[in-house]
Amino acid sequence: MALEVNDSNFDQVVLKSDKPVIVDFWAEWCGPCRMIAPALEEISGEYSGKAIVAKCDVDNSPSVTAKFGIRNIPTVLYFKAGKVVDKQVGAVPKANFVNKLNALL
Repeated sequence: MALEVNDSNFDQVVLKSDKPVIVDFWAEWCGPCRMIAPALEEISGEYSGKAIVAKCDVDNSPSVTAKFGIRNIPTVLYFKAGKVVDKQVGAVPKANFVNKLNALL
């Protein structure tokens, strides 16, 4: 299950993680966001213990959204050691997320 992150817990969950983290910046009203959600949930289960999959609702987290310059959703950022190391904008197949995540492990 993907973790919910927001302005108040983002730094603790994402930036201080000792594992790679995928953060899906999304919104309830976003169709493409809903399209990729099942794939990210699967990845969350498949990589349990190896990586963290998090979701950040842009409507409820304006500070984090602005900090990382999120202008289009879905945007998926890949973090390692507290830094953004890769980015995926738009709806893409699950394999794209898996390939980028595997590169961080």
